[in-house]
Amino acid sequence: MTGGGNTAGGPSSAMGSATGRGTPGSADESRMLTNTTPLARAKARATGVLGQLRRLLSERVAGFDAGQGSGQPSPGLIDAVTAHATQVQTQVQTRVNEGAQSAGDIVIFDDAAVAQVALDLRSRTQDLKNRAATQNEKATIEIVALMFQSILAEERIPAAVRVWFARLQMPVLRVALAEPEFFGSLEHPARQLIDRMGSCVLGFDSAAISGSEMEVEIKRIVQVIEQYPETGRRVFQLVYDEFQKFLSRFLTQKGPTQKLVSIAQMVEQKETMAIQYTIELRKMLSDVPVREEIREFLFKVWAEVLAVAAVKNGPQNEETLALKKSASDLVWAASAKPNRNDRAKVIQELPDLLARLRRGMTLLGVQAGDQETHIKVIGDTLADAFMSKTEAIPHARIEEMTKRLANLEDFVSEDDAGELPLDQESIEMMLGIDASMIEVISTGGSQPGGAMMGWANELQLGTWFTLDHNGRMHQVQYAWASDRRQLHLFASSDGHCYLMPVRRLAAYLQASLLIPTEEEALTVRATRDALAKLDANPERLLQ
Repeated sequence: MTGGGNTAGGPSSAMGSATGRGTPGSADESRMLTNTTPLARAKARATGVLGQLRRLLSERVAGFDAGQGSGQPSPGLIDAVTAHATQVQTQVQTRVNEGAQSAGDIVIFDDAAVAQVALDLRSRTQDLKNRAATQNEKATIEIVALMFQSILAEERIPAAVRVWFARLQMPVLRVALAEPEFFGSLEHPARQLIDRMGSCVLGFDSAAISGSEMEVEIKRIVQVIEQYPETGRRVFQLVYDEFQKFLSRFLTQKGPTQKLVSIAQMVEQKETMAIQYTIELRKMLSDVPVREEIREFLFKVWAEVLAVAAVKNGPQNEETLALKKSASDLVWAASAKPNRNDRAKVIQELPDLLARLRRGMTLLGVQAGDQETHIKVIGDTLADAFMSKTEAIPHARIEEMTKRLANLEDFVSEDDAGELPLDQESIEMMLGIDASMIEVISTGGSQPGGAMMGWANELQLGTWFTLDHNGRMHQVQYAWASDRRQLHLFASSDGHCYLMPVRRLAAYLQASLLIPTEEEALTVRATRDALAKLDANPERLLQ
């Protein structure tokens, strides 16, 4: 088993000698690595590994061209790859059938079984190299074999999954022979598929993965690839996209998590709308003579009421529209009333207005005592308005405000609304549910920089992390991001969930309170291992 960067010594030395470049390049690389996120640094290191592989092939394989590759592989070799692929399928399937008969349809592969499969693949590799027509083909066969040797030796991946990975060696070899960019691009779908599947299963033990929906999906993907070997990268791209969609369902479909995701999505909508409503109310009242007490109530309380109503009932629901109208009614009622008819109208409509204000605050979860405090301040303000000699707000302006409030969603922005003020209490108060199954992380860490915010928005579903929270370490899997990516959910294997606003997530990443379990993708680490072996024994490349 090889760690993220522990094997870099040998290959890195070889890379340095191969390039023949001096210090300026190294200085540039150092600056790049210190000014970017760990994710960007990992990509830079991965690109360096692939660059080293291309240089190795250029130096040691006659006629290798990194741009053109080896061209079409010889027909005889492709026939042999196809035959071996069928034999590997049969070998693994036979073991599956035998296991199903003896273990009640549950097949548990152990490390010994994986070791047997790896030995079998090694012998097949030598047979394929004997059938190769060119040095390019021999080198491709050897490198792919060494990569899969590393993957099959990765003990953190459950043995049940490694056996299915073993069945991918021949399809991947076929793609690498026909498409040499497999060795030069981190974005090749075959690499992306193996990396995503590998990163998602690192946190499972063999007992948990066997017979699970995750194993069934990996099995399905492998079998689809085996059914369409001639389609090359297209079938890998197809199943990679399907696996991404599967992950978005699989990681959030468990009972508590599914409910939590629904709640968190509503929380994001509510908090985002509350912030945007507040901004829009401030714009509407910027040049309107309104007492400060009324402004504060509208900005701090009523914007939240409107957001909750819009999320729960819909922005154009009759009750939501009534609550929206209450804002303009309150502004008008609290303005100067030099006209006797206006004062009579306020007195007549006041009971209904106060009832709507109480209804809205109840919807928000404001306690009765706090409601009465707000109502008293509003009542005192209205009484003062009766005595005021200042200019009244024109009815036309109030009507314009009422229309704008009714369609407030048309004016709110999709821009980042800032950090969401999120906590357990707000979830329980707004939605009336017990939030004990979730821990909201809304504090901690330093103010994140732009690079960390970018990293937070690039995290891939299914990736495992070590979370350092309240002095305890937790292994968590990145399970969900809300539609606007303002909220992010991590789940531990024991079912406990951690919800973070995006800025808090970036702050935790910046403070190394949330650390990726793997700094290097599975195929990159496998390529690095292959290079280390070839660095020690370069003759094996073409033997």
